[in-house]
Amino acid sequence: MSEKVKMRKQLGLLEGVAIILGIIFGSGIFISPKEVLVKTGSVWGALIVWGACGVLATLGAMSYAELGTTLAQSGGDYHYINEAYGPLPAFLYLWDANLVFVPSTNAIMSLTFANNLLEPIFPNCPIDPMCRKLIAAATICFLTFINAYDVKFTTRVQNVFMFTKILALVTIIIGGIVWIGKGGVEHFSDGWAGTKTSVSDWSVAFYSGIFSYSGWNYLNFMTEELRDPFVNLPRAIYLSLPMVTFIYLLANVSYLAVLGPVGVRATEAIAVDFAVGALSWVKWAMPTLVAIAILGGLTVHIMTSSRMCFAGARNGHMPELLAHINMKCMSPMPSLIFLMLISLVMLIPNNLTSLITYCTVVESFFTTLSCSAVLWLRYKKPDLPRPIKVSLWMPILFVGVSAILLVVPVVSEPVAVLAGAGMTLAGVPVYYALISCEPKTIRAISTKFTHLCQKLFLSAVEEQEE
Repeated sequence: MSEKVKMRKQLGLLEGVAIILGIIFGSGIFISPKEVLVKTGSVWGALIVWGACGVLATLGAMSYAELGTTLAQSGGDYHYINEAYGPLPAFLYLWDANLVFVPSTNAIMSLTFANNLLEPIFPNCPIDPMCRKLIAAATICFLTFINAYDVKFTTRVQNVFMFTKILALVTIIIGGIVWIGKGGVEHFSDGWAGTKTSVSDWSVAFYSGIFSYSGWNYLNFMTEELRDPFVNLPRAIYLSLPMVTFIYLLANVSYLAVLGPVGVRATEAIAVDFAVGALSWVKWAMPTLVAIAILGGLTVHIMTSSRMCFAGARNGHMPELLAHINMKCMSPMPSLIFLMLISLVMLIPNNLTSLITYCTVVESFFTTLSCSAVLWLRYKKPDLPRPIKVSLWMPILFVGVSAILLVVPVVSEPVAVLAGAGMTLAGVPVYYALISCEPKTIRAISTKFTHLCQKLFLSAVEEQEE
């Protein structure tokens, strides 16, 4: 009998941990330390933000362990919002995810990879923006091909990337410990100097820190591809988040010990400048390690986000074609290519910081809404089987703090908030015009386009279990 057209269960605990660490250990830890320090104004203020963001991410991840084992389907946030609040909010999440924060994050990570690749090669030359964008575009296209070709190969490569990232960060931590051991503690003796009192500045600092932790919920996008998800999903979360928080705190202590507040504020490539100051014997290798870390994060982000798109199409909230699977590779090839094209469009803008703020505000809103599903489902469906049941104070605290952080940017970053709200609300007429009551003309055109792409991608609809 021929194999069913269905995505295979081929991810174990190691792959689950690698996916979570692969996304979190992306570009954030090499971008955000400067922004966090600038906005808090002091050494200890910055470290408090990093620790608090780690605790907040852990509380959210614990809540997602309940959601992922209670509603054990791929799609992550989309699936939870759909079950708790209905199809319109779920569609708006897909609308924003596919058009804003997933392709924006891909663009940010690919551009950061291009920066770390080019700067060591041309150390004293300004990098042409078009050259950087072309390398970023080629990277996105290549990683999309790898993900479409073989999921198992992608996860094996991701395991190698995970250990390389940990090696890079552990090297930074060891260098910092040695530096402090030699007496380099002067930057901590007056660590509160310059602390800012502006609530808006601290909120932006928290958003920058949260950006570095983002990705802890992405394993939930691939629940159906996990072996024994009721065991491996929560274990991967419990192992990953404390490790990330511990490593991030020590890495920032190392940055601040060696470079000091002035050096961190002035740097454009913090890991490279750290290596020059403290690890002269490996300074040539640090840009390569950072580039590999970012490449690994981008690889797994492309893989997991395509499952969200696939799940939405399977429920009729996206074009039917995006719910197809390549019959040879058993990968959601149409979804991968669709997100690749949108990501390439996102490379056009020149302002990297605005992309980070824009996508973080929008994604934070939907993450808060998704986590609140724990509370709503406890009330709405109290008898639903819950293999893991977290204490209610965890989602309550996460939702409460996240909601406060969403209010503050209205004052500090009104343009980003208005842009995110406008983008989200623009999906409402699209939902009612094309999804809720799809016109016959649109349906006919969509069907013809789907049949054409089926032949192009050798794809078919997923076969259901009997």
